[in-house]
Amino acid sequence: MVSGQGWHRIGPDPAIALWAEAALPVARAAIAATTETWRCGGTWLVGLDALPNALDGSIAGVPLPWQVLGLRPEQLHPAQLSTIRPGYPQPSEGETPAAFAFRRNRGAAHLDGLIADATGRRRIAEPHGWILGLPLTDCSPDAAPLTIWEGSHVILRGALLAALAPYPPESWGAVDITDAYTAARLQCFETCRRIDVAARPGEAILMHRLCLHGVSPWEEAATAPPEGRIIAYFRPQMASVQDWLA
Repeated sequence: MVSGQGWHRIGPDPAIALWAEAALPVARAAIAATTETWRCGGTWLVGLDALPNALDGSIAGVPLPWQVLGLRPEQLHPAQLSTIRPGYPQPSEGETPAAFAFRRNRGAAHLDGLIADATGRRRIAEPHGWILGLPLTDCSPDAAPLTIWEGSHVILRGALLAALAPYPPESWGAVDITDAYTAARLQCFETCRRIDVAARPGEAILMHRLCLHGVSPWEEAATAPPEGRIIAYFRPQMASVQDWLA
């Protein structure tokens, strides 16, 4: 269960550690073979759908420990392999100074499930049930950790429901929610506690699907293995935006 803060640490647990141990060499191979462009000056690989896990979440024959994670088994997509190298963040090609400052100072805070068009206007396109992060490499806590705004899920849910209320629920996925989201995100910055959540292989971080989160910078003294910080993320899809905001 996710706490009222919007996130929950699970473990360390031997079953989670076994899964991470099995996933790491597969992840290394997937990252080495990718044709995806590294972002942020070569310090971040998004790694969407990069881990070739089975539909039940198992990898290399090792099951995802659903019971330990406190989750009901369901069909999963290939996990994201978010990979960070020393020096993160660096400016990306074409990134404005303001966008880079937001990444550096605010952790590129975002709400998963939104997509933006060419003008930057946002709508809800990928409703999902929860966000599960499974660290695969053992890094120091200051090696670009996940950062979370505690309680932000409550603010964001209220703001988005208010913005969507004038529209039929079946059309919510097509509604421009940019202004409501931007204002609610600012409220989160002003009123929610920001916390860096460092985790190691054998642990998992379960986040509420509406939790505002991002990545803090890689500090100069941080330590990590050569491949950097790798976290596998699962976000199982939901049937509708209505369910996502329920």
